[in-house]
Amino acid sequence: MDKTIVVEIGMRKLHKLYKKYITRSKKVKAHDAKNECNIGDTVRIVECRPLSKDKHWRLLEIVERAK
Repeated sequence: MDKTIVVEIGMRKLHKLYKKYITRSKKVKAHDAKNECNIGDTVRIVECRPLSKDKHWRLLEIVERAK
């Protein structure tokens, strides 16, 4: 997938009955116009118009590079 990155979004939600946190994650595809992201980077993405069947996000900035 050229110019596409897969971003995992992690969420923590409190269970109403048991009062414990549940960790959920979701993977979305985002457009990376310059192919500048690497595996492990922390990025910020924004929603945009549909670019393909699965791609509705685009890369805004790289917050932190992978070590």
